[in-house]
Amino acid sequence: MSEDSKESNGKLSVCSKLCYAIGGAPYQITGCALGFFLQIYLLDVAQLDPFYASIILFVGRAWDAVTDPMVGFFISKTSWTRFGRLMPWIIFSTPFAVISYFLIWFVPDVSSGRMMWYLLFYCMFQTLVTCFHVPYSALTMFISREQSERDSATAYRMTVEVLGTVLGTAIQGQIVGKVDTPCIHSEEKAGINSSVAMEKVNTTHDTGSLTDTKNAYMIAAGVIGGIYVLCAVILSLGVREQRASKLESDEPVSFFQGLKLVMNHGAYIKLITGFLFTSLAFMLLEGNFALFCTYTLGFRNDFQNILLAIMLSATLTIPLWQWFLTRFGKKTAVYVGISSAIPFLILVVVIENNLVVTYLAAIAAGISVAAAFLLPWSMLPDVIDDFNLQHPDSRGHEAIFFSFYVFFTKFASGVSLGVSTLSLDFAGYQTRGCSQPEAVHTTLRVLVSAAPVALILLGLLLFKLYPIDEKKRRENKKALQELREESNSSSESDSTELANIV
Repeated sequence: MSEDSKESNGKLSVCSKLCYAIGGAPYQITGCALGFFLQIYLLDVAQLDPFYASIILFVGRAWDAVTDPMVGFFISKTSWTRFGRLMPWIIFSTPFAVISYFLIWFVPDVSSGRMMWYLLFYCMFQTLVTCFHVPYSALTMFISREQSERDSATAYRMTVEVLGTVLGTAIQGQIVGKVDTPCIHSEEKAGINSSVAMEKVNTTHDTGSLTDTKNAYMIAAGVIGGIYVLCAVILSLGVREQRASKLESDEPVSFFQGLKLVMNHGAYIKLITGFLFTSLAFMLLEGNFALFCTYTLGFRNDFQNILLAIMLSATLTIPLWQWFLTRFGKKTAVYVGISSAIPFLILVVVIENNLVVTYLAAIAAGISVAAAFLLPWSMLPDVIDDFNLQHPDSRGHEAIFFSFYVFFTKFASGVSLGVSTLSLDFAGYQTRGCSQPEAVHTTLRVLVSAAPVALILLGLLLFKLYPIDEKKRRENKKALQELREESNSSSESDSTELANIV
């Protein structure tokens, strides 16, 4: 009873916030494992040609981007059930997502159809995880009517999600890092003049350690799949979906009409444009960092620990950024937090082959990663509130806001990963090579340093156009509160009049 009264007053218990936050872990755990390790897995374990790997990464991410607005559309057409409008999507997609995720990390005993295998299950998993994550993201607007409570729940969520990236990095990295993936020395490759000879070398190296590497990837996939299911169960049992407004109709809203309104909302366009480039910078870093550590820095046996240092640093500094944005404002937090990554992205490239400096740069970069995780999701509810004030009669578009933000980010990510893998192919990347040509090292330096720095600077310049500062946010909060009080008093007077008639 006390919990119901808390929720009716807009207050959320710590338990509810934790259960809500835990639901964000599966997307981040699987996304981090795929982001950091899928490229090197396809190239060095599944032994795909870099061109085919680039197709898988691009098409998979592009398809992932397309599924977000598709799922947003179907959610907007979903009627309210006793479990809510969003929660059934989360529950029913989970088991199929776990199966498809496991099959991504399985090497089929065929050579000609491997590209189609990975493309099929990568796209299938991206579709199913979208059916989980889009309704989960939109759930932010339905756990409380108070902006302060939503911000607090978002901070819980971001902490758990960054912890999820730590888990994804730790589980995948530590399990896979225990075995040595076999490589071919350049001297061996130089003496190979035919495909038959190359096949013999591959057969020789496949025995033993490559099989162990394949098994390690499947074990990691099984552990991550179990965590996915556990988090989904905790979310579905511990969070109650609320209606955004007492006046909200059970009838589904018009998706295309809502989409037109959303895309004409200036604050939303400026927010996603600014974060599009900054998110793209960190995705480029994420997708190529394992290869950069392995080949350019020469830390083949330490790269999983360097990745773990980045994610641990990000997790520990989420509360710092939550305090900073409440104290100095969200726009200030964007400038300070994201721009702080620039010197360390430069440092890790300038000072090569120094493990201590690399760890220090990784820890410092993790602080900026935390800001990049927290701020977009913390600011989207402000944009939705601003939209609701400008369109008080148009409700139920929250899934559109969240799904299209993710759509633009993922599509750009797919382009960047496809282009970066293709660039490695043009630079002469040698599959399973113990070392790479100098052109590959130069390409990797650009992909993890020069390109991300340029994208961050461009994103911060565009973000200056974003109109919702702290003053505007407080004004919107006050206006929304007055609007809710007015609608509540109107609803109460209607009830009183009906009682008098009866």
